[in-house]
Amino acid sequence: MQVLEGKVAAVTGGSRGIGRGLVEAFLREGAMVAFNGRDAKKGEQALAELCAGDRAVFVQGDARNSADVKRLVDTAVERWGRLDIMVNNAGGITRPAPIAHLDDDAWENDIRWNLGGVFYGTKWALQQMIPRGWGRIINISSVEGKQGAAGMAGYVAAKHGVNGLTKTTALEVGRLGITCNAICPGLIITDAVRDSGDATAKAMGLSGLDEMVEKIFKAKTATGEINTVEQVAAVALLLASEAGAGITGACISVDCGTAQY
Repeated sequence: MQVLEGKVAAVTGGSRGIGRGLVEAFLREGAMVAFNGRDAKKGEQALAELCAGDRAVFVQGDARNSADVKRLVDTAVERWGRLDIMVNNAGGITRPAPIAHLDDDAWENDIRWNLGGVFYGTKWALQQMIPRGWGRIINISSVEGKQGAAGMAGYVAAKHGVNGLTKTTALEVGRLGITCNAICPGLIITDAVRDSGDATAKAMGLSGLDEMVEKIFKAKTATGEINTVEQVAAVALLLASEAGAGITGACISVDCGTAQY
């Protein structure tokens, strides 16, 4: 039996990267999935590649906009009658810079993108889940939500906020049949990382993304490896399923042992 058979999920930022991997995993395990993304063309392409028929729908939208996130939730409910699982995945880094030189717009965008979207998704999802007495909220945080990272003040602050919001949500709705957890991945080589990786590496005096991964990221992990989207998806499937009922308020590291707490 598929572990999410008949469940209805919504995923922000589901067109690519970790979000795309989560959408694929949920569909494979029997769920119906609504996902959004800012780029309509990429979203429609992802939908076509999923070959999921009427079990998947793409909704163009920006997780930084409350109305867009509400539209994603509403679409899932209108199409399939309810919402069981909310995955707040959308996020990213605006422009890395030391705090003394970080412009206000970049700071505010990091907070809105990485924390604001999680709040909106949680808020709108709970309004659907509370009356039904069942739900799973999964927030994609980061290993940087458990530690600091020079040059990434906005992102790090937002991800710490995601972990705090996760714990608060768990306390508020834990006796209503709803769980809320965060997954904190380490570096994963997604399309977005590939797009910016060489430039970031060269700014650090390295030859490119591959050297940066070997000399910096793998050197920090207990296993000497970095994670994959599939590893994050495996944890998300557990948290989304009936088997995850006893897990709530947790911020689970999937980072090959980068954060040792």
